[in-house]
Amino acid sequence: MAQYAYLLGQYLGDGHITTGRRDVHCLSIFCADTWPGVRAEVESALGAVLPVSKVSSVQRIGCAQIKSYSKHWTCLFPQHGPGRKHTRTIALEDWQREIVDDHPGPFLRGLIHSDGCRMTNWTQRRVAGELKRYEYPRYFFTNKSLDILALCCTALDRLGIAYRRPHRDQVSVARQEAVAALDVWVGPKT
Repeated sequence: MAQYAYLLGQYLGDGHITTGRRDVHCLSIFCADTWPGVRAEVESALGAVLPVSKVSSVQRIGCAQIKSYSKHWTCLFPQHGPGRKHTRTIALEDWQREIVDDHPGPFLRGLIHSDGCRMTNWTQRRVAGELKRYEYPRYFFTNKSLDILALCCTALDRLGIAYRRPHRDQVSVARQEAVAALDVWVGPKT
């Protein structure tokens, strides 16, 4: 179930489903070439969630399209629908909510691997008349869908991780203890 929670996070960020011949659906998740570890994790999650479905990839400019075909993808991801995710309601089914409630860490990992980052932020302060630079790690998750942002915030709340909403389409985790708690589940992309 943790693999499904991760894959759901990835789908909500960088995934989509198309329907081909004979009502066979193709779940595609796009992974940047700069993070081959994320690509491997997506491939592993696809294989674990639906082991009878073959996983393949198509190289695109700067990314790989990881694909899996099955008649069951729309059942596993009922958020599928016409149009962009931020233009329609994204709500979890009760069974999905139970999985995310039981596995909020892997869900957050999927979201941040798709539409987030862990970066080094910095600030300057004057100490005893001298300007000093301070650096600290920070997470950002950005998405145009307010529903997906709310799902992110709910998962952070479930883990007791403090966050802020500095912009309408963004969640920020910057407090030292909050970053350390999220590092347990996410950490830097590889």
